[in-house]
Amino acid sequence: MSGEIKVFDQEILLPDAQLGAVAKGLLGFEARYARIQAHLRLLLAGPELEAWNRKFHQGRLGLSAGLGEQYPLMILHGDVGTGKTATAMALADRVVREARADESVLFKLSNRVRGSGHVGEMGSLLAEAFAQVTKAAGRGRRAILVIDEGDSIGADRGQAHSHHEDKVAVNTIIQAIDDLRRYGGRVLVILCTNRFSVLDPALVRRAAVVEEFTRPDGQERLDLLRLDLQGLDLSDTQLRQLATATGPQGDRPGWTYSDIRTRLYPKALAEAYPHGPLRFEHLSRAASTLRASPVMRDR
Repeated sequence: MSGEIKVFDQEILLPDAQLGAVAKGLLGFEARYARIQAHLRLLLAGPELEAWNRKFHQGRLGLSAGLGEQYPLMILHGDVGTGKTATAMALADRVVREARADESVLFKLSNRVRGSGHVGEMGSLLAEAFAQVTKAAGRGRRAILVIDEGDSIGADRGQAHSHHEDKVAVNTIIQAIDDLRRYGGRVLVILCTNRFSVLDPALVRRAAVVEEFTRPDGQERLDLLRLDLQGLDLSDTQLRQLATATGPQGDRPGWTYSDIRTRLYPKALAEAYPHGPLRFEHLSRAASTLRASPVMRDR
């Protein structure tokens, strides 16, 4: 039955030029990567960590063995539309580029792994997915698995409404991540979620890196608008007006990156195209008529 369901939405050979371009368009990506780069390097060091121990500590540094036992799991969490999934995929590309690994593979897990409700199906599909990921990690290659909406398959097993199938799924993921340690840093799992608080505690404890994503503040919205609206010759005052218009309004939240790029810009462009150029007035009217996405409560 599992063979009838495709367990991945995407399989991308890395490094990938398109993902490299995505990183350049992700506001704050470089600063975020710089913040977690050292920890990621340590997480993925594998046999290199023991070589470092021998070189600088004559192999006597006992803690290096424990560091080599870290679980290869990152959790990216935060509100909707804040760039978690795009960042996860750009991170995968950057990791492979910096490691100068042989051609590696990025897998994006499909929500279809939840199956059609048959007993044992979800666990089997998840096991199949991890088997394909580990198979792709050859001696000089890396395999990176991105799990979007991770709370849908990794929710706390102790919840009153947790079904047997959900518990089996979490058990399968935890066991798989435990097993990935034997690949010496060649396999990494990046789990993205809007609801960090509902993840199973055992899964959270295994995360070597936990990174929170928040809605952009005023300066970040301004930086995004400057980046995206180059070529329109908007004044600094006009850009600041747009940044303010997309900020919190009373009890309404500020806009997400996704709100600005996938809702504001298309609405403004639809007013201008094809009869004339895009102008500040189009953007301003769009900002005044649209509303930010509701905040997804993490409880």
